[in-house]
Amino acid sequence: MRYLLLGALMWLINCTGMRLLGQDMPLSGVLLDGHGWELVASGYRFVEGPAVDRDGNVYFSDIPNSRIYKIERSGEVTLFADKTAETNGLMFGPDGRLYGCRNGDRQIVAYQPDGRRETVLDGIDSNDLVVMSTGGIYCTDPANKCVWYIGPGRQKRAVAEGFRPNGIALWPAEGTLVVTDSDAPHLWAFRVESDGSLKFGERYYHPLQMPPQVRRPGSDGMTVDREGRLYVATSVGLQMFDTTGRLGGVIDKPQARALSNAVFGGPNFGWLYVTCYDRVFRRKTATRGAPYFLRTRIP
Repeated sequence: MRYLLLGALMWLINCTGMRLLGQDMPLSGVLLDGHGWELVASGYRFVEGPAVDRDGNVYFSDIPNSRIYKIERSGEVTLFADKTAETNGLMFGPDGRLYGCRNGDRQIVAYQPDGRRETVLDGIDSNDLVVMSTGGIYCTDPANKCVWYIGPGRQKRAVAEGFRPNGIALWPAEGTLVVTDSDAPHLWAFRVESDGSLKFGERYYHPLQMPPQVRRPGSDGMTVDREGRLYVATSVGLQMFDTTGRLGGVIDKPQARALSNAVFGGPNFGWLYVTCYDRVFRRKTATRGAPYFLRTRIP
C-alpha cells in the first residue's frame, strides 16, 4: 500500500512543481545565518493553534484563559476574542473567517474579522482543524480516535479511525492530508478524494525523533511550506520532512518546553512562528508558507 500512496504523492509533486529529491531539502535551504528565534509574546498559560490570515497576521489561542490573540505583521500583539470556551486549533478559510475548535462547547465556530462568532457545527469533539479552499473542513478528535470531515452541508462524517489523531495539515495542492498520531513515531498521510473521503492511509513520514527513554514523540501541530516540506512540532524540536517522507533535520526549540504548533506568517509568509508552552516565537526563513486559501482553484 505504501507504494500506491508513494505513486500518488509523486504524481502530486510533479503536478505542483514541488521538489522530489530529499537531498535537495536540507535545513540549510530553510534557515538563515544570523537569524534565530525571536520572542514575540509571553505571559500566557498555554498557547496553541497559530493561524495566518491573507495579510500575514498570525492568531493564536491561550487555551486555559479562553482567549485568542492577534500578532500584527509589525509584531504588535492585541486581544482578538475572549470567553472562547478553551478554543484550541485555529485556521483561516477561503471566506476570510477564522475557524476554531471550540472545545468547551463542543463546537466548530468561525469568527468574522471584527470578532463576531458564528457556530458552524454543534456536538463535535475536536482538537485541531484544516479548512480547504473549497470550504470543506477536516478536524481531529483524539478522544474518539477519528478524523471528521465537515462538507458544504455542514454534516460531519468520520473519514479516518483507529488511531489517536492530533495535529493535521494539507499539502499545498490539497491532494494529501497529513495527521499526527499521538501514540506513535510516525505521521499518517491520506489521499483526499473529491467528496472529502480519505484513501490509501499510510504511515508515511517516519521515524520521528524522540528523547532517550521516551516512547511517544509528542507530535502535535504541523505546517508546510511552498516547496512541500512539512514541519511538525514535537518534544525534541520542530522536525522537518521532505516530500518523500524522509527526515531532513530538527530545528532546535526556542526554550526547554515542548513545542505545540507552527505556522508561516509575517511579510510574504516568510517567518516561521511557533507556540511553545507560555510563549510565541518566530524566526525569518529562506522559504515561505503556502496558505490554502490563497491557492488558485483549477476548474
